[in-house]
Amino acid sequence: MKSKNEKALYTRSFILMAMANFFNVSSFGTFFLFPLFVTRHGGSKVDIGLIMGTAALSSVLCRPWISEMIDRIGRKRSYGMGCIIMSLVSLCYLVFKGELTGFYLPLLLVRLLHGVGLAISFTAAFTYVADIIPRERLNEGIGMFGVTALIGMGAGPVIGEMVIEGFGSRWFFLTAAALAAIGFFPHLFLKESYIGPPRGSAETFFSVLARKKMVVVAVLALIFGFGLAASGSFVSPFAKEKHLAFISLYYISYSVAAVITRFFGGRLADRVGEQRIIPYALIITGAGFMVLMLLEGTIMLFISGLMSGCGHGLLFPSLNALALRKEPIGIRGKINGVFTGGIDAGAFVGSVLLGYIGEWAGFQALFFAAGFALFAGFMIYRMKSVQVSIE
Repeated sequence: MKSKNEKALYTRSFILMAMANFFNVSSFGTFFLFPLFVTRHGGSKVDIGLIMGTAALSSVLCRPWISEMIDRIGRKRSYGMGCIIMSLVSLCYLVFKGELTGFYLPLLLVRLLHGVGLAISFTAAFTYVADIIPRERLNEGIGMFGVTALIGMGAGPVIGEMVIEGFGSRWFFLTAAALAAIGFFPHLFLKESYIGPPRGSAETFFSVLARKKMVVVAVLALIFGFGLAASGSFVSPFAKEKHLAFISLYYISYSVAAVITRFFGGRLADRVGEQRIIPYALIITGAGFMVLMLLEGTIMLFISGLMSGCGHGLLFPSLNALALRKEPIGIRGKINGVFTGGIDAGAFVGSVLLGYIGEWAGFQALFFAAGFALFAGFMIYRMKSVQVSIE
């Protein structure tokens, strides 16, 4: 007979949603190579930042509506809607040809829609899993579910690089659409984990955000997202500038390190508390970005991926568990909306600001800024007033 601390985690529902999430995130992961499309059509570092950041901006702006929707109509239905948007929007990129200046505004519109689809599916998937994870295994469950996202983040760029180099941009976008479509089907066999009242709960997105603990989570999530903008938008063009052939090595090492960290870090965080894990994760992630300042060959690309991935593997589930711990099921969509919205807000700010830094001072300064932001997060987290807020 299982003890309380051994309640089932890897249920049929957990595995099916993990499978769905893997393919959907793989579709998203292919777009880590999208900056190459931008530069090939005449775009600059600033253009990369603006275009990549637009998807994150739409994710942030629509988060209050998405969070309310997930708590009101259910996690499963919301996830399905997100997947459909992700697949259809990926096909829209097929129409863009010629110089970037000729389709700049329509491309920004497509990026806005892409961000909405990602925000819906990502938030709904993690909220669904938060509903079915045993409370005493929250860190472990979120971390292990996130493994599928991390593998997808590594697999997507590898698949994308092979397709775009072998067959061109057309098949690249078709592949991204197909991956999101595949991610839709496993969720059809799931039961809904929670459907709220038709008019939603008395708590709103902004009332949840106003809580002291959620303010701390949102700030740290924003800083984390700022760093992620560096890896998601600028590693591939920097590696290309350095004439490195195997750009996906960074994303492979990043994902492998994050996955390995999840296997050991989840149970540790549940045992010692996520509050003790978060500061170490911030430092490791920031140091990983700063290593890219020394990039000259594939070894440093590999080391940076390992360090940043290790930090990501610890930081994401710890912050998510901190946000969800002891909170009622009826507002988990809004809580995850605040958390993931904070990441997307940081990704948008990071994409734009780092793009300008890169244009003015080069890639080394860009990655220094990304690493410094994580170190600043560590200093904020260690402040006494912040510690009181999260207790």
